[in-house]
This record gives sequence, structure tokens and C-alpha cells, in this order.
Amino acid sequence: MMETKRFAGTDHTGNIKFSVIIPARNEENYIGRCLDSLVAAAKPYPGQVEVITVLNRCTDRTEEVASSYGAVIVKNDSKNLSQIRNAGIQAARGEIIVTIDADSWVTDNMLTEIDRLLATGQWIGGGVRSQFERVSLGIIVSGMLLIVPLLFKYGLVTVGLFWGYKKDFEAIGGFNENMLMAEDAEFAKRLKQWGKQQGKKYGTVTKASMTTSCRKFDKYGDWGVVKNPKIIWAYLKGTDRKHADETYYEIQR
Repeated sequence: MMETKRFAGTDHTGNIKFSVIIPARNEENYIGRCLDSLVAAAKPYPGQVEVITVLNRCTDRTEEVASSYGAVIVKNDSKNLSQIRNAGIQAARGEIIVTIDADSWVTDNMLTEIDRLLATGQWIGGGVRSQFERVSLGIIVSGMLLIVPLLFKYGLVTVGLFWGYKKDFEAIGGFNENMLMAEDAEFAKRLKQWGKQQGKKYGTVTKASMTTSCRKFDKYGDWGVVKNPKIIWAYLKGTDRKHADETYYEIQR
């Protein structure tokens, strides 16, 4: 039997330090692992961590699973990850925003590391050190074919999980709702630029890490990007509805 109310819910009246935003479309098979990792990461901050699950056209038990942990439920049916994440950010009550995908999970010290870095006053926010749950030559090659062109376009930034003060997320307008793909890299570039204006640097959490599932590789094959190089151009363009739907918004979990 799952323990309830592991996070600060909608009826919580105390101060919220962290708001963790999770976009979710039919994630009943993955989100529990993500939430379990956040439960462990939240232990040093009792009553100060809320998790906001943004349900997107769910037809499975995602809401039931998320609610059982005490997550705040927000619904947004758009086929646009930027809009989905922004809906969660808008609902957030925390001082610090953290975004993570439902099929990823973090080490127990993730929130304490984010807190430590922000407390120095040197960092505007940033990304994390991350890895896939399994590795193969195909995954490495496919990953490089996607990452290298994006680095040329958006600069040296880390993605995967974003963290920073809510005021700074709002100052740059959140995630760009004109972007359907690579919105995370575009967001990172703008956060980095905003930090430079504030005399702060874009950071990477290196003493904690995030792991993400290989479900897209499981579905399309480890060499999928090599076999379908058009996807690289779709990521670089960022507004290709056909490839965005195939990759994110119409994928069957």
C-alpha cells in the first residue's frame, strides 16, 4: 500500500521551498519511480516540497498514482511541452522551480545540491549531470548526432532537469511556447543570458545526477537517429509539428 501525502499538497499552509514540475501523458508505468526518487530527495525539507503533475490528455492511471503521493494536479491538454511546463510553473508556490520528466529519476541529494548552489549567489540556475538507464553504441551515436548540432545552435548548456528561482523563470518568460521541440535547449540559452545580465553563471549539478529511461530508443531502435536523420533538422528547427507529434505528443506509451 502506497503511503499518502508524501509531498505538500494543495491544503498545505506552510512555506514551500521547492516546486517540482512534472509533465505527464499516460505515465502510469514510469511516474512512480520518478516520484519515489523525489520523496527521498525531499526528506531534508519536510513540508517544503510540492510536486505539480501537469496531466496532458491522460487516459490511464497517471492522476491516481500522482495523487496518491500528494502531488498537486494541474491539467493542460495542449500539444506543446512549453505550454505544459509553463502551466505547472504558473501554479507553483515554491521559491525554487525544478522541472523533470516523468520517465526520469534523481539521486537522493539532488534538492540539497540545488539548494547549496543557489545559496552561493553565483548561479542563476541550470541543468544537471544525467545519463540514460542503459548504454549502447547506437545510443551514443544517436545522442551525439542530436547533441552536437544543438550545442552549435544554443551554446554549451546542460539540460534534462532545470532548476532556479521562480522569479528568474518568470523574468525570461518561462519556456518558449513557439517551440515544439528543443524547447529545453532554447530555455537554457535564455536562462544563461539572463544570468549573465545579473552577474551570475549558468550552472550544472555535478554532485547529484539524473537518470532517464530509454523508452524512445526501445521504441524506435538505438540507431533510430542514424536511420532517420530528418529528426536532427526537426530538433534544430524546433517548430516542426509532424516530427514533434511523432516524437512527443502522439507517442503511445
